[in-house]
Amino acid sequence: MTLCALFIAVAVFAQADPILGKWENPSGEGRIEIYKKGDKFFGKLYWIKDSGKKDAKNPDPAQRNRNIQGLEILSNFKKESKTYVDGTIYDPKSGKTYSCKMTLKGNDQLDIRGYIGISLLGRSETWKRIK
Repeated sequence: MTLCALFIAVAVFAQADPILGKWENPSGEGRIEIYKKGDKFFGKLYWIKDSGKKDAKNPDPAQRNRNIQGLEILSNFKKESKTYVDGTIYDPKSGKTYSCKMTLKGNDQLDIRGYIGISLLGRSETWKRIK
């Protein structure tokens, strides 16, 4: 009976949210760690190529001197099958925050779609999982 419980626990763990983990953007300039708080998903820039870079384009002058490395750039996503919706993404290069959805492609690619208003008006990029 204990062995059966162990297999069930392993199966449940294996079905944990596949989006969790570390990802790299297409340019290789940034790495993002996606994690879960409660029932929502978030992501922070845990590494950037220029680690001393400041958030100079932030619309809030009080935030412009903070480091970009360590910023939470993905916020408040909820899971709908292999898509994560109703969240936002902050772009430190422009200082703008966009609506965003993320879609898993297999286990090693994550399509990120930032947009204003409706999803058709935006841009996409594909992040790769860091192994």
